[in-house]
Amino acid sequence: VAADEGILHASGSGVPPVTKDYCIIYNSRWVSLPKTLANATFSTLENLTSTVLCSSAEVPSGLMKDKAVVVMRGNCTFLEKARIAQSLGAKMLLIASKSRLSAISDNKTDFEDVTLPIALIRYNDIVDMQLVLGNEVNVTLYSPPLPEFDYSMVVIFLIAVFTVALGGYWSGVAELETLKAVASPGERETRWKKEENVTFTPVTVILFVVICCVMLVLLYFFYKWLVYVIISVFCLASAMSLYNCLAALIGEIPFGQCRITCSNKTIEVRLIFLAIFCIAAAVVWAVFRNEDRWAWILQDILGVAFCLNFIKTLKMPNFKSCVILLGLLLLYDVFFVFITPFITKNGASIMVEVAAGPFGNSEKLPVVIRVPRLEHSASTLCDLPFSLLGFGDIIVPGLLVAYCRRFDVQTRSSSVYYISCTIAYAVGMVLTFIVLALMKMGQPALLYLVPCTLITSSLVAWRRKEMKKFWKGSSYQVSWRP
Repeated sequence: VAADEGILHASGSGVPPVTKDYCIIYNSRWVSLPKTLANATFSTLENLTSTVLCSSAEVPSGLMKDKAVVVMRGNCTFLEKARIAQSLGAKMLLIASKSRLSAISDNKTDFEDVTLPIALIRYNDIVDMQLVLGNEVNVTLYSPPLPEFDYSMVVIFLIAVFTVALGGYWSGVAELETLKAVASPGERETRWKKEENVTFTPVTVILFVVICCVMLVLLYFFYKWLVYVIISVFCLASAMSLYNCLAALIGEIPFGQCRITCSNKTIEVRLIFLAIFCIAAAVVWAVFRNEDRWAWILQDILGVAFCLNFIKTLKMPNFKSCVILLGLLLLYDVFFVFITPFITKNGASIMVEVAAGPFGNSEKLPVVIRVPRLEHSASTLCDLPFSLLGFGDIIVPGLLVAYCRRFDVQTRSSSVYYISCTIAYAVGMVLTFIVLALMKMGQPALLYLVPCTLITSSLVAWRRKEMKKFWKGSSYQVSWRP
């Protein structure tokens, strides 16, 4: 069965006419749609969603003549509906579906006489069409070819590399401050009180991966409830992360440092306003998160702050822990993208289903960087109007980049590990996009990012004859001197 995505272009009767595009599913073996809107023919839409058109007696004579007709799905097949509509003079048949759009797969052997264009459309889109365009609507169908490359990927690439590079650098700055405090007994106690880092051991790495697996499976089966838990956690975590990121910047500005005292504690007034701002940003996103025109910008800002704070706060003690973490999460990513389609009933990937919202759920998980697709196509309307990159594809390699940066600081190696690993991450991202463009399907980015970063880091350590120290980490921080 050949099922294809296309576009229904609808135009209202106003001056100038308001237009809007909607997703359709059609069968390219039954009908060939024009590739451009300029070659398409418009017809007046007749809304007959009160009927399923399984009998010609359901429709008054002459109502369909030279019109595009929309009816509901029913007990009869698509081709039976099409034969009736064609016999009544219709120019196009749209079948509205309240369930998820699926391939049109009727047997056409006994319906060779049916030449009417047939397309499946969401019922909610028909309702939206009437609300936006009014009752007098002209429609046409066309199916533009898929673009060879979506330039939104360039924006995704820049955001990802910037976040990984900055997160690694920030982690190195924190490490340098810690080493200076260790070398200066007078500052040691103050620094340790400020220290907020969490160190991953091999055991906690394995536990973390197990929790990720369990959480993903629970989301697949209980998505409509757990999605709101994830949204709430994201709002809280991103507000705190944004505060930590901006507070680090504000701390470098020698102005506005007036303080107030409360319960024997002093705090800068500017930090109070900063906290209010960060909470307000998270609340605004939560309220308007489904506003596709601009909410993605706020989600990306909060997401970048979350990733930066995570990379800076979570410390990998040695390269051994990095290998365990990245290796296990690589297997996790590949399993839930490529293997689970052989297990699930509908043959869909658990990872892709959860990312897109299982069963057409309108609420999406806020665990991705989103950038609107810049190339107009049917895929933009039917699947995802955004290019996506999961936070894990930034954080997981970012932890290795951060370890490389801290190792550079500890060994005074002129940032060679940090720069090499960051470049390797960028190369891995490019490789991911190339495979994505060639295969036309979602890819587990860690499949390309993990080998690139791990192999590059290993080669640098081997070339510098520091592999043993790089692998085990060390306690030489205590003897560090400024």
